[in-house]
Amino acid sequence: MSNQQNDTNWNDLSDEQWRERLTPEQYQILRKQGTEAPFSGDFIQVNEHGEYHCAGCGQLLFTGQQQFEGHCGWPSFDEAIDGAIEYREDSSHGMQRIEIVCSRCKGHLGHVFNDGPTETGQRYCVNSLALTNRGED
Repeated sequence: MSNQQNDTNWNDLSDEQWRERLTPEQYQILRKQGTEAPFSGDFIQVNEHGEYHCAGCGQLLFTGQQQFEGHCGWPSFDEAIDGAIEYREDSSHGMQRIEIVCSRCKGHLGHVFNDGPTETGQRYCVNSLALTNRGED
């Protein structure tokens, strides 16, 4: 990550600056709480190697060891890196859910559910477009 990314005050970026940094699809998800179509993303297949970072600011969010096959159409993880995620109540679309956002840039990532099959019982359901993967493929 460049020093410029480390020095950025993410909360002060304007809407126009976000549009310049992100693709239109990433902007819709990260800044407008959109959702990509199920089974359309790049990171649905479990990759135990590498690290998953926020596509908005580059913050480390998940490791490959935290990913599992969720059969839900989006990348699934059973826990996040400590302090990387903020949790918000979300009652949109007539549902009660917990939205997950990047703790650094406040970009929308997806939602977390208490129906995960691993020991944590958590399923972080994340939009692929909100992530970048760094590491071995």
